[in-house]
Amino acid sequence: VVAQGRNVSVNGAAVPEGRPYLHKGLGVTWPGDWVAVASSLGVRVAWDRHLAVTVTAEPELRGGTWGLCGTYTDDPADDFVRPDGDIAAFAAAFGSAWRVP
Repeated sequence: VVAQGRNVSVNGAAVPEGRPYLHKGLGVTWPGDWVAVASSLGVRVAWDRHLAVTVTAEPELRGGTWGLCGTYTDDPADDFVRPDGDIAAFAAAFGSAWRVP
């Protein structure tokens, strides 16, 4: 899914603004001024089309996630786990560790 301003596409195909999209466990909806993407995996990402992003995960995923959204364990000590399993001391180092080319 690519979202840029008011334009959203899934696998290169445009999703018209305001029209819901559902295909193979992936849904795109338009709650108010936001665009939201939900997967059948239990993860939902909503974006205000400016700066704010929210990510929510179903309780069944507790303790089974990792990456920029954390480990979902409610333990702040493991919030900055890098891809190599070490803990980053600072948020900037954590974010940089997850950068992809």
